[in-house]
Amino acid sequence: MEPIISHWLPIVLSAVAVFIISSVIHMVFTYHNSDFSKLPSEAEVMDDLRKANLPPGNYMMPYASTNKERQTQEYIDKMNKGPVAFIRVFPTGQFKMGGTLFQWFVYCIVAGVFAAYIAGHSLPSDASYLQVLRIAGASAFAGYTLALWQNAI
Repeated sequence: MEPIISHWLPIVLSAVAVFIISSVIHMVFTYHNSDFSKLPSEAEVMDDLRKANLPPGNYMMPYASTNKERQTQEYIDKMNKGPVAFIRVFPTGQFKMGGTLFQWFVYCIVAGVFAAYIAGHSLPSDASYLQVLRIAGASAFAGYTLALWQNAI
């Protein structure tokens, strides 16, 4: 077992590779364009939400703060009447990609650190590159993909 800091070069190189490859994939293939749909009455909904003056954050509607409140007939009626939604409100204005891309790169570094940690603690120091690739690759794959599935459940 080697200290995690001794794996700094593969961690940084893998983060750079993931950052570049994912950027190219998202710009060329644009498969995330179908992740969301346009609201049929987008302008009216935006006008109504603008009147509410919502600060950036995550919201749910209808909202109940406790399980007891979720059992009330009023809440049940709201759920049945709809709409039911999770809403993320961003700051007004154009997205600033610089900060988002920096956060994505930091995430890539963190995923690489965990992949190196798992591989370093589960493999002997004389492991073949295929063993290292299998363990580190599976760990990194889990770190990049499994967290997203909960948004679809």
